[in-house]
Amino acid sequence: MGDIVGAGLLSHAPVIMFPKAQRIEANGGRDFTLATGLTRLRQERIDPADYDTVVVFDSHWGTTTETVVTAHPRRQGLFTSDEMPGAISRLPYDLPGDPGLAHAVADVAQERSLWITANDDPYLPVHYATLNLWTYLGASGKPWVSVSVCQTATGEDFLAVGEAVAQAVAGLDRTVLLVASGGLSHRFWPLAELRDRMAGDPAHIITPEARAADEQRIAWLEAGRHDLVIEAMPDYLRFAPEARFGHYLMLAGAVGGARCRAPGRRFGAYENGIGTGQVHLWFDRPGAGWTSVPAP
Repeated sequence: MGDIVGAGLLSHAPVIMFPKAQRIEANGGRDFTLATGLTRLRQERIDPADYDTVVVFDSHWGTTTETVVTAHPRRQGLFTSDEMPGAISRLPYDLPGDPGLAHAVADVAQERSLWITANDDPYLPVHYATLNLWTYLGASGKPWVSVSVCQTATGEDFLAVGEAVAQAVAGLDRTVLLVASGGLSHRFWPLAELRDRMAGDPAHIITPEARAADEQRIAWLEAGRHDLVIEAMPDYLRFAPEARFGHYLMLAGAVGGARCRAPGRRFGAYENGIGTGQVHLWFDRPGAGWTSVPAP
């Protein structure tokens, strides 16, 4: 029997890929905790963990007619971001994969009539929502599998994808870490203002209302109230969470959905990303399992 041994809602904000001196300059003389928090997360949670594979719910990988899971034995090469080539350029990557897990997810999906496929096309693009976090958290020889965010999916669809991932893991001899790679509210400042809004201070979040909505979700997650986050999704969509918060909802579905009471531990502060809300939250597997509320 496999198991999910840890899960994180983690920011991949491009600023974490800036050289340290540039980050400090942009942030008024101190580093972003989005960068230092990942370093601490690796030391305190990732490196000590007994895990086989990392599954990333990648908010930058948008598919349309299905959710896709990478099934490559290995992905390697150089990555330059088409979105921000000046910030992320010729980044070398070498990601072992886990085809067995990818195909197990697709098999579970077929049994449940879900539109999830495994894909090992060597020309399938890789995205920085996976690579930025792999750069900080990846370990030699440890497989990383990416899962797309389907742009036509509903909240219920996202939760079902997470459930399928959890069922596939349970049926294999795997210990898995889950990473929901993406931000919170996700509206940017206009180009003419961007360079004056680079600092991490949440005073730069696009509106006070978006900041308040983010901080409410963070508080709920720190208290383990995944149910409140899920129930309030229609309201949160007014603040354009990244990828319609599909990355988090898939993670939530994998750890019990609304029944999950795993509290989140924050690694770093809630910080601004040129108008967007960013945070790192890590959920440890409770001793009794991910769901501590009985199923109805």
